[in-house]
Amino acid sequence: MRRLNLSLPSLVLALSILSACARSAPPPASPPPLDDVEAVSVFGEPLVAPELPPEVRSDREAKLAEAKADAEARPDDPEALIWLGRRTAYLGRYREAIEIFSRGIARYPGDARFLRHRGHRYISIRRFDLAEADLEKAARLVAGQPDQVEPDGLPNAAGIPISTLQSNIWYHLGLARYLQGDFAGALEAYRACLEVAKNPDLQVSTRQWLYLTLRRLGQDAEAAQLLEPVRLDMEVLENQAYHKLLLMERGEIPADSLLAAQNGVDPVVGYGVGAWYLAEGKKEEAVQIFRQVVETGQWSAFGAIAAEVDLHRLGEAP
Repeated sequence: MRRLNLSLPSLVLALSILSACARSAPPPASPPPLDDVEAVSVFGEPLVAPELPPEVRSDREAKLAEAKADAEARPDDPEALIWLGRRTAYLGRYREAIEIFSRGIARYPGDARFLRHRGHRYISIRRFDLAEADLEKAARLVAGQPDQVEPDGLPNAAGIPISTLQSNIWYHLGLARYLQGDFAGALEAYRACLEVAKNPDLQVSTRQWLYLTLRRLGQDAEAAQLLEPVRLDMEVLENQAYHKLLLMERGEIPADSLLAAQNGVDPVVGYGVGAWYLAEGKKEEAVQIFRQVVETGQWSAFGAIAAEVDLHRLGEAP
């Protein structure tokens, strides 16, 4: 069992997580140890870091060890501290990663990257309000500045980074607002994200969330227009699931076949189909799929978080 040497800020966060769990739901029969709880679901259930395949865990732990050594060797380099936080988060240690990014924010208050990454991990642990605050501040810091490619910590098969700092800030800000039910605010953020989405991967991921946001707002005509540039032959390197969802929404792929083609339930595809069903007035089908997504146990995936939030909003049990 992993044991952390918790600092005071991390301990306060951990205690607040367990406190929220105690307020929101009956305690589990065997409560997980304090050190193991990373978040609490919107239903009040404690969430622990997911199990990783042994080879994946070994690789990520080795890279975290390298990042720690690098951060110790370059204590004044913000890049080294960012990678220490990112490598920590890839092991599901989100509270510890948040603490690392918080140190970076205190030391480098003008560096939007720390706010961008902490905002992401606040989404992971269901603190959508804190994520929104971080990402709004990050957006102000980069306003009027040239965009920059963000290196991949978990590279795609082509080894080509697809995202940028500004696209990630706006993308995650849109998600933080969407998850809080602020669809007008999400619309603003996703439109800004689309402006800096300069490759097919960013285009399809942004258009998918923007499409769902427009449908929630009842702006169906604009949502349909948003799908017009989507083509089957787009050169998508990483976000194929988002691409397929857009093709489904265009009527080119049946929803049933898209679900059947999965090897298990993919949170991206599952949530996208469920949210489309909900927009089409098929609540029962949507709820069924949302439950399947939550049951995958991939609780830090954005699709799983959104499915959990929608079930709660609909008054349905997970």
